[in-house]
Amino acid sequence: MTDPFKEVGNLIETVPTSRRFGKVRGVSGLLVESHGLPDTAMGSRCRIAGRDGRLHEAEVVGYQHDNVLLMPFGTVEGIGPGCPVYPIHDRAVFRANHSLIGRVINALGEPIDGKGPISLGGEERDLKAPPPPAGARNPLGAKMDVGVRAINTFLTVCEGQRLGIFSGSGVGKSTLMGMVARYATAEVNVIGLVGERGREVMEFIHTILGEEGLRKSVVIVATGDEPPLMRRQAAYMSMTIAEYFRDCGFQVMLMIDSITRFAMAQREIGLSAGEPPTTRGFTPSVFSELPRLLERAGPGTGKGSITGIFTVLVEGGDMDEPVADAVRGIIDGHIVLDRALAERGHFPSINVLRSVSRAMPMCNTDEENTLVMQARRLIASYTDMEEMIRLGAYKQGTDKDVDMAIAYHAQLEDFLRQEHNEASTLAEGYDTLNDMFKRLVKPAAEA
Repeated sequence: MTDPFKEVGNLIETVPTSRRFGKVRGVSGLLVESHGLPDTAMGSRCRIAGRDGRLHEAEVVGYQHDNVLLMPFGTVEGIGPGCPVYPIHDRAVFRANHSLIGRVINALGEPIDGKGPISLGGEERDLKAPPPPAGARNPLGAKMDVGVRAINTFLTVCEGQRLGIFSGSGVGKSTLMGMVARYATAEVNVIGLVGERGREVMEFIHTILGEEGLRKSVVIVATGDEPPLMRRQAAYMSMTIAEYFRDCGFQVMLMIDSITRFAMAQREIGLSAGEPPTTRGFTPSVFSELPRLLERAGPGTGKGSITGIFTVLVEGGDMDEPVADAVRGIIDGHIVLDRALAERGHFPSINVLRSVSRAMPMCNTDEENTLVMQARRLIASYTDMEEMIRLGAYKQGTDKDVDMAIAYHAQLEDFLRQEHNEASTLAEGYDTLNDMFKRLVKPAAEA
């Protein structure tokens, strides 16, 4: 049990003995211009006392001549010229502790689940901490069972690996994330819902994630109606909490939905601060912040690691749009969800031919790689000839590989399908494939 007097003492130590303040000069759009804060730096936190008596927390996002440009975490309503501005912190920090597990919080670390306050003590963590030194990081760990047959078998995940789920809206990525959160063998889940629809937050927590998943999870929420600073902050908060549990020695599963909305929030902030739009309207800071965030996930320097799954929204299935292209170049593999599969009722709608895990084939045995390659060849052969097969233009016996693909198509389709309330282990996936291909692999092995 934590000592409340010790917690209060820790908080008292953070209270400054004196403070300076500036004054608001003007408000333009999402920005507040203040004068008289010469000691602040980019990323500093300030508090603005509004005319309506409310206190607005804000972050320094730029400078213009002698003015400091601030962006509030809430609305600018109630803020006007002459309102006092007080610096709070030189950098954004958060005190993390184990009482976060099983809770739902907002981007500022405040509970929003109605379960009462969260313990105030804990280790102070920098929200924008640098990634671990490249030369000191551990290699990827052992294979992680995520409970999803298609991923376990065709896109095997290792501890500390970072994967992206690339999809359009409405093709099942939230359901897939919920399955991984419930069934993965990670010890702690950290789930960041960045820019999520307000209606779907509780649906995800109670229906998709469920009590089983929430018991070992921390959920950070910033809905789409919140200011861009809150949406960006949710991603930083998610990463910071994951780093805390990683440094405690846990195997952490970090899921952020979505990185695209994080990039859009950063674009709004950059444009408001005067950055020029470049690639498809995205500002340069977007493409510098993406690697700074994503590189923090992965193996640590101690016992723990962060296995990251990051969703990326692709408009019209365009895998080469700027954010998708940038993220794909940073992470260690990608899972592509196919709308055509979803429309046929095939869930999870993973297109295994377009998806890649860069941990494979090194993490598998030769026998496992043989099974996976055989299955991929059959799926690819059927996909190449699918139109001709459906039209009846293909004659049986024309091509041995296509004949085999047709024979095993229904079994492979069933293998790749999985109900959201069904779990499948790593061993079960390979055993099922082995039973399916025993007659096919045996001659190759004897040869």
